[in-house]
Amino acid sequence: MGLVFDWAWLPQLAHGLLITVEITVVCVLVGIVLGLLLALGRVYGGRLLSIPCSLYIQFFRGTPLLVQLLMVYYGFPTWGITLSPIMSGILALGLNTAAYQAEYFRGAIQAVQGGQMMAARSTGMSLAQAIRYIILPQAFRIVIPSWSNELILMLKYSSIVYMVTVMDIMGVGNTIAARHFSFFEVFIIVALLYLALVFIVSQLLRMVERHVQIPGLGEHAEHR
Repeated sequence: MGLVFDWAWLPQLAHGLLITVEITVVCVLVGIVLGLLLALGRVYGGRLLSIPCSLYIQFFRGTPLLVQLLMVYYGFPTWGITLSPIMSGILALGLNTAAYQAEYFRGAIQAVQGGQMMAARSTGMSLAQAIRYIILPQAFRIVIPSWSNELILMLKYSSIVYMVTVMDIMGVGNTIAARHFSFFEVFIIVALLYLALVFIVSQLLRMVERHVQIPGLGEHAEHR
């Protein structure tokens, strides 16, 4: 029996793909903000902040993302906190990627030569000013290669939100496949759509990386 593709599936899958992109963008933005705070806490916060930040990072890097998602979706209501499926997915993914991004940011911050901080402080800058105007602009440029990997990973990992009934591309694909008993055909299309999206994002990120690259500095990346 040959493969049967129904073009009527595409509009539904395209809508699911849009939900996937929205979830990925929001959770990555959450991860950037929280991850940067965690990195700063680890590097400049002293033991009072460094230890809690390290524990957070170890927990979210050391436990499965699916477990974290189910804890948020099914566990929070037992504490009186009820979130919609899509908000549960965004929160779980955002908290998870923050732990990884924190390590990327920490590596990038520590890659900036320590003498620059000393020079900034010697000119009268406060620690906050030195971090803001001297350290972070360079760290952001250094972190782009490893941060790009995280964005692509989160784009793919976002597929687990269908487990809590979010109708992203995986949720839509699973519904269509079950309705028409065309699992192989539907998931081929889903896989190709993911592949196309990852290719586009990879090319865009490569352009950004080339534009902001600091000559002479290598890639400081930490991989899962």
